[in-house]
Amino acid sequence: MLKSLFVTIAAGCIAFSAQAQTLRTPAPSPSQMVKQDFGISSVELNYSRPSMKGRKIFGDLVPFNQVWRTGANSATRLKFADDVIIGGQMLKAGEYAVFTIPGEREWEIIINKGTANWGTDYKQDLDLFRFKVPAMSLAAPVESFTIQFANIKASSMDLQIMWDRTAVNIPITVDVEKKVMAQIDQLMNKDNRPYFAAAMYYMDNNKDLNQALSWFDKALEMNPNAYWMHYQRAVALSKLGRKADAMAASAKSKELASKDGNNDYVRLNEKLQATLK
Repeated sequence: MLKSLFVTIAAGCIAFSAQAQTLRTPAPSPSQMVKQDFGISSVELNYSRPSMKGRKIFGDLVPFNQVWRTGANSATRLKFADDVIIGGQMLKAGEYAVFTIPGEREWEIIINKGTANWGTDYKQDLDLFRFKVPAMSLAAPVESFTIQFANIKASSMDLQIMWDRTAVNIPITVDVEKKVMAQIDQLMNKDNRPYFAAAMYYMDNNKDLNQALSWFDKALEMNPNAYWMHYQRAVALSKLGRKADAMAASAKSKELASKDGNNDYVRLNEKLQATLK
């Protein structure tokens, strides 16, 4: 009986110990991963997000003019699937750690190769390059440390770092033009030619509109009921100043969209037609 009691107590202790070992609580500085399509590839950001919690941040918790891990826990990392220009400096595709030196009026941004290091384990000999960006004041405080991609365009975007009432903006660009044009040249020599996509790229990037129109025509030969293609063809004709032809193309798009029950394209065509009258 006594032996059985000891076994029961021991089992209970083991169970309690196992529960204690698996206890999970909210992370004080939770991690975040952000993946952003950019150009014709992508960028991935990994960082941790401490909160203000009533503390003074810059110039106190984060001292001015000292290397900061730019967040908490592991090193903040950026992974580029393509070559980019960041802060005016060329950076090859790959993964990099981001350190900063905050200042009252400007920050120094450090691109470093130490991606496997803990955030406080900064090694200057692993630096690739540095550049400076101005510090900006925010109207309202940002409670949780935030890094985000913003102002995203075909070949440029900004990496924004914000905490408390301070923000910095880091410009990133990519050479999309050369790669897309090379793809178009290559794919136009194959059987399955991307007429519509090529036409859209030409039109959206202010290239040869007559070439774009020719490709829209070829795309519609293969898919004559594609109302979205008729609409984009109408837009191209409008940009070329051919209002009567644009009106006819838009009317065709609206008719096909109405039959398919796509009210979005019906409205788009109505708005376009209003500009052609």
